[in-house]
Amino acid sequence: MAVHDDCKLKFLELKAKRTFRFIVYKIEEQQKQVVVEKLGEPGQSHDDFAASLPADECRYAVFDFDFVTAESCQKSKIFFVAWSPDTARRELDGIQVELQATDPTEMDLDVFKSRAN
Repeated sequence: MAVHDDCKLKFLELKAKRTFRFIVYKIEEQQKQVVVEKLGEPGQSHDDFAASLPADECRYAVFDFDFVTAESCQKSKIFFVAWSPDTARRELDGIQVELQATDPTEMDLDVFKSRAN
């Protein structure tokens, strides 16, 4: 699966210049690549972001989240979202538990045991 150059370029704009509030990425099946589907303007909200994700299709997205810390400091964190609604078409019918892991400790045996219960 290829990733269109625009995906990285728009992300770098979001990160460096805060040009966008969010970016929604779509897998373009005919082109066999990930493309930018939607760009959220800086003034758009989390509600706008959530509304831009389809109810029955998977997407990837990044969201620039502004918040205030307990010490009253204005901060921002960029979140990566793998959107996979229950109503989306799935190739592997019968999956009972989804597990996202970014580190081996997030998928050790104890995690499997706790998620199985």
